[in-house]
Amino acid sequence: MASDSSWFESFKLELAYFSGRAFWRGTGAGAILRFERVRPPRVDRFQPLKSREISPKFLDRTIRALKRWRYDIVTMDEACRRAATMPQRRRFACLTFDGASKDVITHAYPVLSHHRVPFTVYVPTAFPDGVGEAWSLALEDIVARESRISLTIGQDDRHFVVRTATEKTELFTFLHGWLRSLPAEGRSAATRDLCSRYSVDLAARSRAAAMDWADLAKLAADPNVTIGSATVNYPVLSIMKDADAQREMTMGRRVAETAFHREVRHFAFPFGDRDSFRRAHVVMAEEAGFLTAVSTIPGIVDAEGRTNLYALPRIAWDGRCRSLRAMRVLLSGISFAPVKPTRMNV
Repeated sequence: MASDSSWFESFKLELAYFSGRAFWRGTGAGAILRFERVRPPRVDRFQPLKSREISPKFLDRTIRALKRWRYDIVTMDEACRRAATMPQRRRFACLTFDGASKDVITHAYPVLSHHRVPFTVYVPTAFPDGVGEAWSLALEDIVARESRISLTIGQDDRHFVVRTATEKTELFTFLHGWLRSLPAEGRSAATRDLCSRYSVDLAARSRAAAMDWADLAKLAADPNVTIGSATVNYPVLSIMKDADAQREMTMGRRVAETAFHREVRHFAFPFGDRDSFRRAHVVMAEEAGFLTAVSTIPGIVDAEGRTNLYALPRIAWDGRCRSLRAMRVLLSGISFAPVKPTRMNV
């Protein structure tokens, strides 16, 4: 079930659509859409990551709608070109997928290839190598299965009782935020401790969730697919030393280029929100030789060089919303400040 805040955001978008604003406020050159997981819908009440998922059917509806609305569905190279030139008669949409989830090859690719549309996949190279840690999925598994959870946060042993879907969602949100705030080594240690306590095979869970190199090779052979980089381990760059962050960015590109025997020109900041990277990382992306770097900061792309190609905005679609009307409003350039979720006390 969607939270009250997500319902309110959807209501505002629907209201904007029926007011007609989505039709007369068509600003910018186009938009970059961001997706993560694509898989059939589930009926479980506890789905803390549902906002990051869409169904194959909704992906199909989205592509059909973009064509109906007369958007040009383009590559990242073409989006880059249009962002630097004079506005064109038709606006563009660019489809991008983060995280190299196995769902992309199993559920998204059949839809995308059927429509013969271009799209970009941003790869954190540790995951096809089989050494990445899908810590958020492991956390979801643990909270879903257990009614009592104990762990060490800082120097304190904490104990939680979570029996209802609401309690589980609140705990997941709290622990997810805490884990994300930790340096990479600390997050890995905390995740492994949790998985050890509750008998979750983190390595197997992570490998099953991600595409391997064979999957990516299949995608790379399709001329409609652009392979981009998303570092090696998908860390939060803003809490790393600059030298370590730069190494993550450059090594991710080198590994991908070695694997695919081609230049990798496009980059995605891991997580991509305002708290996950700094201006220094924008400069690093350019220095690393990328043509573009995308964020998850909401917005549309302007023409004539008015949008920084190394901090490109994207519309990160919330999978709890199935309304194409809401999507059309966002594509028009209308945006609303998000409602901040309630946090549990530490």
